[in-house]
Amino acid sequence: MSQAEPHAPISLLYIEDDLRLGRLTTTYLEHHGVVVHLLTSGEEALKAMPQQQPDVVLLDVMLPGMDGHQVCQEIRRRFDVPIIMVSALDEEVDRVLGLEFGADDYITKPFSPRELLARVRAQSRRARGDLVSTSPQIKVGALRIDETRHAATLDGEPLSLTSYEFKLLSVLARRAGRILSRELLISMTRESEDAVFDRAIDVQISRLRKKLGDDPRDPVWIKTIRGTGYLFSPGSAQ
Repeated sequence: MSQAEPHAPISLLYIEDDLRLGRLTTTYLEHHGVVVHLLTSGEEALKAMPQQQPDVVLLDVMLPGMDGHQVCQEIRRRFDVPIIMVSALDEEVDRVLGLEFGADDYITKPFSPRELLARVRAQSRRARGDLVSTSPQIKVGALRIDETRHAATLDGEPLSLTSYEFKLLSVLARRAGRILSRELLISMTRESEDAVFDRAIDVQISRLRKKLGDDPRDPVWIKTIRGTGYLFSPGSAQ
């Protein structure tokens, strides 16, 4: 994820094999202050990600070689960056499939360039931290986390957490509603001393669920997204 200054141009990695559409869209976005890096294949995009560190990824579903869903899954596994998927398919099942693979948003062709720009700007705010609170206080429903005091409560009752469990809960809660891969969770929590002894993220999630009172067969707080990772559900606030 890019660490750009608040007023720096939005950095967009755009993967589209239709060069005519790609160039037209690029021209429009760049005219409105977005810096676009246009690529035509998923393989190129995965190679470019570490160097480009975009604020947002705009990813077409129909690509040669690796399709957009495969690329989305691989990006989500390795990077914490908003992904907008683009497809000519507008069936609900297609939108759901894209989101299940880790996309944050979905837009169908033919799309309005103005709407696309608005979606890119909205997702860039998340990438730059505008939508992720930097306050040491995290609140999700009945859950309260105080990172300064290293304390967490649920329904007013203190949770007894190891340092790794506390870090893991904080990472998940700050990104409630977003799917995070196992690899990404390990990367985000690796500075915890407890992680040295046990990096098995599934085991840690299971322990954390137990302390939150989650039913492993039908969890409310930490949901498993098959083949992708985990999601801390804002629905738990209801």
